[in-house]
Amino acid sequence: MRRHNRIRARVSGTATKPRLAVFRSNRFVYAQLINDETGATLASADSRKATGANPTERAAAVGKTVGELAKKAGIETAVFDRGGFKYQGVVAAVADGAREAGLTF
Repeated sequence: MRRHNRIRARVSGTATKPRLAVFRSNRFVYAQLINDETGATLASADSRKATGANPTERAAAVGKTVGELAKKAGIETAVFDRGGFKYQGVVAAVADGAREAGLTF
């Protein structure tokens, strides 16, 4: 909780540069592009329907999906919010997938 709050104190999204928030549960990965000024979610994706051989591949697919949705919405840059999770494995795969789709952090 403290780690998450410390990150959220520094990371905030706007309409032109939203926050890419990642949540990792025991089974799935969720990613959202959030405009914190209005509290609106601009795009979202999760691994519940993603295909892949392992969780890392499914997380990369989630990142790629969010990146593609961001491009359609006209968003090119974002702020990455790892949500208190370590930047490794599934969380890093979401970021890499979003970068592959053309989103920059």
